[in-house]
Amino acid sequence: MKLNVYDLTGQIKKEIEVKDDIFNIEPNRYAIYEVIKNELANARQGTSSVKTRGEVQGSKAKPWRQKGTGRARVGTKRNPIWRHGGVAFGPKPRDFSYSVPKKVKILAYKSVFSYKNRKNELMVIEDFNVESGKTKDFLNATKSVLTNDKTSFILTDKDTLLKRASKNLPYLAHLTYNRLNVHTLFYSKRILITESALTGLNDMFPESKKAVSEVGVK
Repeated sequence: MKLNVYDLTGQIKKEIEVKDDIFNIEPNRYAIYEVIKNELANARQGTSSVKTRGEVQGSKAKPWRQKGTGRARVGTKRNPIWRHGGVAFGPKPRDFSYSVPKKVKILAYKSVFSYKNRKNELMVIEDFNVESGKTKDFLNATKSVLTNDKTSFILTDKDTLLKRASKNLPYLAHLTYNRLNVHTLFYSKRILITESALTGLNDMFPESKKAVSEVGVK
């Protein structure tokens, strides 16, 4: 299939050939869900921690004898039901990360691009640069193609000045074509991708050996 390439004034300049396997498949909701869940889990720090009864400060001695006082039996001041006692079953540092199959990740990337393309939320713009690296110049250059909606801006590793000029914009998320994030792409209102990044993306994913409908659950 072909996608339109726009200039910075919003006018169509040309068309570029892309793979149907990336931008024109039936989106697989299950793959998108699984990869988003994986990305969020891998981003968790897992640093929450509380002190157990063995870690809080306090005597190990039995406060009073077991019988004859009329009071409840207690073995230690560190008892979780006592004030300043330890916490029972509280959180401890842990690793929440896990991996998903590579084929599921690739299918999720292809599904989210096809989904955004179907909704006309994907826009290819011609390569450009902001030599000054200033946000003001970037906004002046992209005022016809950029809105205040949450947007994913896909670049190449060489577009350092573009990243520098636009990093202060809170509604713009920067991604490179070889380091994508399904969560960011899916929840963006629009996806802007430069022509060079699109070429790299088009060459990065291999062709599927079987129909997408046969992989996973729609």
